[in-house]
Amino acid sequence: MTMPTTASGNRGLQLEQGLIFELNTPGMTAVDLPPAPKVAERLGGLKNTKAIGLPGLSEPDVVRHYTRLSQKNYSIDSGFYPLGSCTMKHNPRLNEKMARLPGFADIHPFQPLSTVQGALELIDTCAQWLKELTGMTAVAMSPAAGAHGELCGLMCIKSAHEANGQGHRKIVLVPESAHGTNPATAALCGYTVEAIPANAEGRVDVAALKAHLRPQDGKMEIAAVMITNPNTCGLFERDCIAIAEAVHAAGAYFYMDGANYNAIVARLRIADLGVDAMHINLHKTFSTPHGGGGPGAGPTVLSAKLAPFAPVPMVVTAGSGFDVEEHAGHGEARQSYGRMKGYHGQFGVFVRAVAYMMAMGVDGLKQASGDAVLNANYLLARLSAELTPAFDGPCMHEAVFDDRFLKGTGVSTLDIAKALIDEGVHPPTMYFPLVVHGALLMEPTETESKATLDQFVNSLLSLARKAKSGTAEAMFKASPQLAPRRRLDETKAARKPVLRWLPPAGNHEGNGDTKREAAE
Repeated sequence: MTMPTTASGNRGLQLEQGLIFELNTPGMTAVDLPPAPKVAERLGGLKNTKAIGLPGLSEPDVVRHYTRLSQKNYSIDSGFYPLGSCTMKHNPRLNEKMARLPGFADIHPFQPLSTVQGALELIDTCAQWLKELTGMTAVAMSPAAGAHGELCGLMCIKSAHEANGQGHRKIVLVPESAHGTNPATAALCGYTVEAIPANAEGRVDVAALKAHLRPQDGKMEIAAVMITNPNTCGLFERDCIAIAEAVHAAGAYFYMDGANYNAIVARLRIADLGVDAMHINLHKTFSTPHGGGGPGAGPTVLSAKLAPFAPVPMVVTAGSGFDVEEHAGHGEARQSYGRMKGYHGQFGVFVRAVAYMMAMGVDGLKQASGDAVLNANYLLARLSAELTPAFDGPCMHEAVFDDRFLKGTGVSTLDIAKALIDEGVHPPTMYFPLVVHGALLMEPTETESKATLDQFVNSLLSLARKAKSGTAEAMFKASPQLAPRRRLDETKAARKPVLRWLPPAGNHEGNGDTKREAAE
């Protein structure tokens, strides 16, 4: 049955609306402002005398416009969000309430320390939880997010090598399946990156890694290895301890990418794996909604060998209270490599994380990580009826499929993802990890019910069967058909994005300067 055509262009309660500039009614205003006071000219003769291009709308029109825009957003509050490696999960609203308490929300880093003892205690409490859970000696709290935490860890490693007379070590080993931030961080620290291949099981090829640990020209050049565990294929690196032993025997350090720590929190101690440094995405593992750029926090736990080089500022105990060590070269920060961020870290995220950890307890955190793994394996088991798992055996917190099930259908991974939008589901991660051809990576997290997972599975299985039927290629290529916007030319959108609105030719009402463009 063909879709009915409406005179308005609306589709039921899904309303079609132009850009706010296209809704402009000259002279209309949603608010009355008092006349601007006369002040002395301070613009050096550059005062604007033309209209600035703001649209004129009534207050109801403004409210409706932005309300309708907000309804086009897909979020964890509106539906299932199986995006892999990003852990888009529901986060308790209690934690948001805690972060908004005046004693936490209305403070400033320049206040006297005597007036923020409670905030410093909270930072210290968060640090103690992280050290207890990981078994590590110290934690740097200031890194702003995951990649920043990686930078912190590698800068500690670089400082330790230089302090030990090993500054000539200039190579960092990174698996081919790593997050892109790993090699980028190593390069930013001045290191050369050498890639380590994966074995047939999707894990680090230990023999290949050990081959890189040999001296070159009589000197050991390897500074560190960076390994994600669980890795980006959703698999636990079983040889972690053997890797750590080999790396340490070569005088290098073992950095663990903690982006997927939510799969193992309270299940094992990172220190027992031989890890020297690992960042923890508080915004993924310990509450705080994230996405769209933030907010995030990436505290970096450190071994005893690297702890002396941690960045400032540091919250330290002072008598019956707390102090802040602000400067490298003094007190507990005498070997610190310095400051990498202003102030004391992402405090609002610390509040949420502490609220989450205290509410859950260690037993609750252990159940959460176990449920995340259980949910992913449930998806893996049910979807394997039609999809092709990228690797044999169980997974950790995320399930990865390749595109072999689509061979000969004319349908691609992208087509499946677009068709899922019509099913009311945000698509999983596509084409990552890069070591899996046509990858579909999905992470259900621990917060989704079996009913939600079953609905997702049924939709995806139905799409897989349609693709294999050989009669639905046209439908897939046209998807999504029920979304506010249909299939876009993504290549053109990326290469020639239209970021500004221009009035129709010959119509510059309200815009004055014809050379200016008003951004939506």
